Amino acid sequence: MRKSTPKKRIILPDPKFNDVLVTRFVNNLMYDGKKSTAYNTFYDAIEVVGKRNEEAGVSGLDVFKKALTNITPQVEVKSRRVGGATFQIPIEIRPERKVAMAIKWMIEYSRRRNEKSMAMKLAGEITAAAKEEGAAHKKKEDTHRMAEANKAFSHFRF
Repeated sequence: MRKSTPKKRIILPDPKFNDVLVTRFVNNLMYDGKKSTAYNTFYDAIEVVGKRNEEAGVSGLDVFKKALTNITPQVEVKSRRVGGATFQIPIEIRPERKVAMAIKWMIEYSRRRNEKSMAMKLAGEITAAAKEEGAAHKKKEDTHRMAEANKAFSHFRF
């Protein structure tokens, strides 16, 4: 690039759990700058997840973190033109991007669910991802399967 890379912005931890990952998630969940609404939605979802798992003695935040690690991809495919053909080349993902992709997938597939409120949709997707099922986990599996299928083209890496 011609210009220098921009500095990393410091993200402050959220007020309730004092966790930076929660803030990153809420920032992606937020619509039209309505952060307090996004926080309320997230906290309600975590509360529902906590109630569903209280007999196991696991907090809602722990289930959320487990769900995120379950849907975090390790590899992805990128298109690359070599000669006249376009190849899908498997590439390992940077740690920051791994988390960002997992967060975006969880929110995207939560919004597509058929439950009453966004908090319930999010709680359902978190619970499903923690059990290694649900649409976000399927997306991760599909991404890994695509990378595995195109492993032969990994020598075209750029």
